[in-house]
Amino acid sequence: MSGRIVVVGDVMTDIIVVPEGPIVVGSDRRSSIRSRPGGSGANQAVWLASAGADVSFAARVGSADRAGYETHFRERGVASVLAGDKDMQSGMLVTIIDADGERSFLTDRGANLNLGIDDLPDSLLEGAAMVLVSGYSFFAPGPRKAVRNLLERARARGLAVAIDPASVGFLHEVGPTQFLDWVGPADWIFANESEAETLTGAADFEGHVQALGQQFGHVVIKRGRFGAVVGDRTGVVLSRAAPLVRMVDSTGAGDAFAAGFLAALLKGESVETCLDQGIANGARAVQFVGGQPQ
Repeated sequence: MSGRIVVVGDVMTDIIVVPEGPIVVGSDRRSSIRSRPGGSGANQAVWLASAGADVSFAARVGSADRAGYETHFRERGVASVLAGDKDMQSGMLVTIIDADGERSFLTDRGANLNLGIDDLPDSLLEGAAMVLVSGYSFFAPGPRKAVRNLLERARARGLAVAIDPASVGFLHEVGPTQFLDWVGPADWIFANESEAETLTGAADFEGHVQALGQQFGHVVIKRGRFGAVVGDRTGVVLSRAAPLVRMVDSTGAGDAFAAGFLAALLKGESVETCLDQGIANGARAVQFVGGQPQ
């Protein structure tokens, strides 16, 4: 497989909070607070470009921020197609990182909630080989209608489709059956273990792969510090361990993994190499604060 990859997903401003200790309810806690560009789709697009992929990214942002975001993506090798929203501000995400590098999120998706069919024109698909959609786009009616329409057009053109479920919390809210129905058949799914368990009800990653393989041609389960596996409806066909690294912030690690894997896939590399590249990208991502490569 070779060609351009089209990414659709959220753009967010990440407010990253690293407290010096446990949060004191009703009082103060000294913290490091930083602002970084983020959003699952945006992170994936930038990581893909950093891995040498030809990538276009479509999203919706607040009108006041549009020019700044266009510059941000252009400087990082991403061809962005951003719609400006006059009524809603760009999305914002507060990330609180604990002493172990684990994250908790407070999310205001803002203009992302107004993504519409007109924001995803046919020109996006010209010359493309694959469409990658973040699961966040399925969790609100407007974006869901828009991305389902885009995926229909992509399938009609014979393009590969990849899905990243993105949020186990939202999956619990809408229910796994409903989510899988919205997504429809796809060539690839990139899920972490919690997402896979929610979607399948299976107890182990072998069961996750077999169950998801009934709907998706290829299943990739991201297992964090334990690495990742690839398989299909027959079960796991390949497993790789992750290197031991010091975790600073796990934000964007899954996005980095998917980008590394797909960038290698689009270059025609073997599945083994794709998995190795995905794991290497994920390990790199956890070693600094923020969801996009530095």
